[in-house]
Amino acid sequence: MTAGDAHARARWARRGDIALRVVAAVPLGYATASLWAMAIARLLPGDRAEASVTAALIALALCAIAAMWAFAARSGWRAIWTLATVAGIAAAIAWVSIDATGRL
Repeated sequence: MTAGDAHARARWARRGDIALRVVAAVPLGYATASLWAMAIARLLPGDRAEASVTAALIALALCAIAAMWAFAARSGWRAIWTLATVAGIAAAIAWVSIDATGRL
């Protein structure tokens, strides 16, 4: 393997890492924020409409935080697994809340 081959491999590895970060930032960040909006809206007291608006505003900030985290993580895979885990926690909270109250 020549030096040019090693450089080409490193360049493609970097491009792959950036692609993973974009996937983590855009669709996975949006999904994570949406799941947290659903979980937070179910946990907030008060009127359903007010809880939904408050949760949506919080989720807007979470979406930005998720995108920043995706590009600040050590690797693209770590960004994906971290955001997937955080989304799973939010989904579990929402699921338990729906199961406990029996209403959507």
